[in-house]
Amino acid sequence: MLARLAAAPGTRTAVVAGDRSLTFDELRTEAAAIAARLTALGAGPESVVALGLPRCAGLVTAILGTLAAGAAYLPVDPALPAERRRYLIEDSGADLVVTTDGANPPADGVRTVALAELTAPAEPRAAFAPVPVTAGTLAYVIYTSGSTGRPKGVEIGRGAASLLLRELEQAGAATGEARRVGWNASPSFDASVQQWVRVCRGDTLVMIDEETRRDPALLAALVDEQALTDLDITPSHADPLLDLITAGGGPRPLTLLVGGEAISPSLWDRLAAAHRSGLLRALNVYGPTECTVDATAGWIDEPGEPHIGAVLPGLRMRLLDENLAPAGPGESGELYLAGPRVGRGYRGRPALTAERFVPDPSGPAGARMYRTGDRCRLLPGGRLAYLGRADGQVKLRGHRIELPEIEAALLRADGVREAAVVLGEDASGTACLIAHHRGGDAEALRAALTETLPAYMVPSAFVAAERFATTPSGKLDRSALATLVTAPEPARDTAHAPAAGALNGPAEELIARVWTQVLGAASIGPDDNFFKLGGHSLLAIKLVSRVRAELSVSLPVKAVYANPRLRDLAARIEELTAAQDA
Repeated sequence: MLARLAAAPGTRTAVVAGDRSLTFDELRTEAAAIAARLTALGAGPESVVALGLPRCAGLVTAILGTLAAGAAYLPVDPALPAERRRYLIEDSGADLVVTTDGANPPADGVRTVALAELTAPAEPRAAFAPVPVTAGTLAYVIYTSGSTGRPKGVEIGRGAASLLLRELEQAGAATGEARRVGWNASPSFDASVQQWVRVCRGDTLVMIDEETRRDPALLAALVDEQALTDLDITPSHADPLLDLITAGGGPRPLTLLVGGEAISPSLWDRLAAAHRSGLLRALNVYGPTECTVDATAGWIDEPGEPHIGAVLPGLRMRLLDENLAPAGPGESGELYLAGPRVGRGYRGRPALTAERFVPDPSGPAGARMYRTGDRCRLLPGGRLAYLGRADGQVKLRGHRIELPEIEAALLRADGVREAAVVLGEDASGTACLIAHHRGGDAEALRAALTETLPAYMVPSAFVAAERFATTPSGKLDRSALATLVTAPEPARDTAHAPAAGALNGPAEELIARVWTQVLGAASIGPDDNFFKLGGHSLLAIKLVSRVRAELSVSLPVKAVYANPRLRDLAARIEELTAAQDA
């Protein structure tokens, strides 16, 4: 993988970011400097370097420099809560932490160094000469949600990461030369690996900042401005983006790699129509972190039943029933994956590793296969239909979430005696997390979880209960928990409102009407807060789309975050309308 990077044309652009851009010569020079300094600090094969960096050009050079030093990297997204970052660093046993400025160490007892210290010019300059490693040498550790209440670190080897790049090419997702690939995922999400490895084959990597990635209008504009040819995206974000990407009406050489969650039949048909018309290509990719990002791939080129494609060459699949017998033709079974792209296991969790990475009876001695927990059915032609989970894990907006981890966080909050979290829907039909709790205050619980969990794991709704229903055996009856929520009647801020619930002007009335539709609240007042009523990133996108459709005003998604109170957002819309009229 790094050998291919060494051969890329030096003057070609390697990385484009908001802060700067790098040619391949500049990328290799900076990565070599980082590798040399990391080596001097003691980093090498099997050591772990935590990278507490945002999506920027420096993140790319830090990853490649770490790998060139023979070490493994641990992504620690600075956007994560401080407690979460500390846990990742301490649990992984990271030897060193790299941050933007080197200040405010995220964990005690671990050396922290600023990125600028690693990239400072030195004479003589180090050559880009990666430390020799084997296929089994650790490449990276990425944490996923944990069913025990603690996130678990997945260990992936060098050979598996190299095979991923080769198989993306074989699947047709990375073809030809000089592709322009958008880095859209959080560094802490395994889809980011699929994106940064592309620079090793000579592709240009375009970093997408947080504001752009969560606003479909800005993302569509970036696709045009940067002439992107490849964009990894979840179905939840592909749906609102599709109208904007195809609005120009002309063919564009864009490949969408759609993954992270199941695709709805309606979105599948829209993507298939766009694919067949030549506007874009759409590839559905599926895979657990434990099997190096992507395990299957299939083109979305025909309308009909969604599928996750066929298993990629670096893996073998088996569909087994509850007795571990092969599922019959057309029958559902749990998907097991084997082969060289199966990860090494969970860092520091031998019992959990043994539970999920089981012996492969059809492989060589010592071979293992990974038990995915996903139910599938084999379709004609070797394609797989995804049927859902066999356990308590869910996928939401591209993130894999173990519900027991959220429940454990709730039980640590003051006053909570029982807690259960389910995946449900809000009033607009958008998937969301719903927390049922016995004891505790909803607003205090939301604040407590925000301090400890990533934003995508904080429930959209909190439902208080006097008691939980149980089964005859005395266990929690999850089937009795509500999975459809309506936003509660909001508390009024009468100190600022002219009258309880009184709306002032057409902009406030429009926003109130749209909030009622997307949030399901019985009534909306001018001082209500969008996010306290259960709003989240996807609902913010829906809100912006409604405003654009009804008022012909291009309201950026960031305006919803900056003005969550209804009267403030309405005032911002009036400002934009006046500027547009002028």
